Amino acid sequence: MKKKEIQSLLQHYLREERRDNIYQNFQAAQQEQKQGKLKFSNHINELKKLINI
Repeated sequence: MKKKEIQSLLQHYLREERRDNIYQNFQAAQQEQKQGKLKFSNHINELKKLINI
């Protein structure tokens, strides 16, 4: 294999790995939402408090 082909395959593998990771995080967030574990707010002070949990 040429270096360019190896580089292309590696880039493709890394992209797929990132997609899988994003999808797993999405599924976890959906589960948390169903369980009522997520909190939402549009008030800056509330958001700051939520971040510091």
